[in-house]
Amino acid sequence: MLITSVVELGLQVVVLSGIVWVVTGTLNLAFLIAAVAMIMRFAEPMAMFISYTSVVELIASALQRIERFMAIAPLPVAEQSEMPERYDIRFDNVSYRYEEGDGHALNHVSLTFPAASMSALVGASGAGKTTVTKLLMRYADPQQGQISIGGVDIRRLTPEQLNSLISVVFQDVWLFDDTLLANIRIARPQATRQEVEEAARAAQCLEFISRLPQGWLTPMGEMGGQLSGGERQRISIARALLKNAPVVILDEPTAALDIESELAVQKAIDNLVHNRTVIIIAHRLSTIAGP
Repeated sequence: MLITSVVELGLQVVVLSGIVWVVTGTLNLAFLIAAVAMIMRFAEPMAMFISYTSVVELIASALQRIERFMAIAPLPVAEQSEMPERYDIRFDNVSYRYEEGDGHALNHVSLTFPAASMSALVGASGAGKTTVTKLLMRYADPQQGQISIGGVDIRRLTPEQLNSLISVVFQDVWLFDDTLLANIRIARPQATRQEVEEAARAAQCLEFISRLPQGWLTPMGEMGGQLSGGERQRISIARALLKNAPVVILDEPTAALDIESELAVQKAIDNLVHNRTVIIIAHRLSTIAGP
């Protein structure tokens, strides 16, 4: 828009200046007409070229970030894996610091999340709550200490095994530009339609699904723009229910919702946490207490 305005302004300046020169006899009228015609002919392509230049700069910046991401070395995987038979979680003298950080995000932390229990990590931003869950999901390895599930060091699990043990319900839910059915089934692609519907029922989704124009086959649009925040949150809980992992991480799932949506999401969470090891992340104790 700005580029187009600049081009139009330049054309106006040329025309006005040319008229003055023609009146004063400095410029031939035919030459002015030819010059204006040439400028109008090439103005739009030039504006498009300049706008594409800025797009190329954005693409180059994105490619640099992708290259940095792809350059990250994969974490080592044990040659012999071992699946845990119970699902208590233990951090034993764990220390971790980010490369760009000034100090430790976690410093000699030891804690235990008992199996089939609900535990909460409450504190201000930067206290290390999210770092605990990232290390548990093995987005990185701690510089010191050990993290285990059911007595098995998570470094002895393959990425697929560890992923099968943990479900996460984030505050910001990502939906794909696909049908609602596909967006839930992504948690377990081999799940039957009946299993997906049972998970959606437990997550309190059926009420708003019945209102959608194409029901289960309604396209969600980019990032699920057709749904409210509470509805997207319940879709995320339905995914976790369908996956049926023994460990569940809840990252402030009701923090940004209105009272009505929070009540519906809370009912869905009640169904999700039954007989699972649950870790809740929150900034305030009131979030843990619920509505």
